[in-house]
Amino acid sequence: MNEFDEIRPYEAQEMKQAFGELLADRQFNAIMKGFAPWLPKSLRNGLFHLAFMGVKTPLDFQMRFMRPIVKYIIRKHTDGCTFDDQTLRSKTGTLDTQQRYTFLSNHRDIVLDSALLDVKLVEAGHPTTVEIGIGDNLLIYPWIKRLVRMNKAFTVRRGLSPKEMLRSSQLMSRYIHYAVTQKQENIWIAQREGRAKDSDDRTQESVLKMLTMGGLPTEGNSTDVSDVIKSLRELNIVPLTISYEYDPCDYLKAREFHMKRDNPQFKKTRQDDLDNMKTGIFGYKGHVHYHCGRPVNEWIDELAGLPRTEFYAALSQRIDKEIHAGYRIFPNNYVALDELNGSNDHAVHYTQADKERFDQYLKQQMDKVDIPDKDEPFLREMLITMYVNPLRNYLKTK
Repeated sequence: MNEFDEIRPYEAQEMKQAFGELLADRQFNAIMKGFAPWLPKSLRNGLFHLAFMGVKTPLDFQMRFMRPIVKYIIRKHTDGCTFDDQTLRSKTGTLDTQQRYTFLSNHRDIVLDSALLDVKLVEAGHPTTVEIGIGDNLLIYPWIKRLVRMNKAFTVRRGLSPKEMLRSSQLMSRYIHYAVTQKQENIWIAQREGRAKDSDDRTQESVLKMLTMGGLPTEGNSTDVSDVIKSLRELNIVPLTISYEYDPCDYLKAREFHMKRDNPQFKKTRQDDLDNMKTGIFGYKGHVHYHCGRPVNEWIDELAGLPRTEFYAALSQRIDKEIHAGYRIFPNNYVALDELNGSNDHAVHYTQADKERFDQYLKQQMDKVDIPDKDEPFLREMLITMYVNPLRNYLKTK
């Protein structure tokens, strides 16, 4: 395990010390005080210690602390969250809860993508949740890093030189292979670095190449496609589709498009990242749906005859098709497509009330964009495009 110390989640024997360090953190205490300002620090910490009794592993921590929070978020900030894992069923028709999977997913929310999946996997009878990769650009305070490591997160390093990036990718890939095959953990990883701001979800070949490295001979330098397939088979990859009826961060993404249009050098700040996290968690999402596509192991051998130069492109396209076919399409997606096309071609899929509700929603979201002299037609088009692209990609699979 020492090989992975710089990136891995906490192990069971480290949890007690990590919890103590978390309670001793001044910034963490300031945040906790905001939830219960009337409680003195000693009593507040005493209650935390009492609640932590019996928590010996990161999974215990998730079940004791994180699961109730996520279920509250589902109740308070969504119209329900559903999970369709029927394509994980074996030939006998029973769910194989003893298998471990690498869920390769489109990316909608920095925090909730994996957190909602954790809850749904446990509800579906799986004995464990997922370990996740989280960019170190989000770990801006020591207490955040401790908290996510307690929550089964491993670190993805950002902003590295090409040489450092190669080493980091190799290390992360070896860890993912180790986690699935030796620790018997599930993994959740996004199909690309960062979210697709326009919801046109595409799998980056670089992510697939990274996943391959850890199972290849000679430090990932094999050019044999059969070695690549063997390495990927080890991870038991499942394409996972996440569908939001309403994306609470859509106006922040539209704002970013606007800022970059007017200033190509614009870059988000750390505060922008924190605002996205907060808005994604506590914003209204409508209905949320998770759908598992066919596991890659069921069809990857069909690509065995391709040269390696073509293999990753074909693999990413096939994964994209699985993800796109799994979208849950809502009336507002059809409303958006008709508005963008200036037609009523899909009016059979929505009512006038649906149309008016979506129009009111768009106006509400545009009002939140804090840019002087903002270009409202541009913002509206960007927002609409975010709801059109999942439907466009879904229709292409049909």
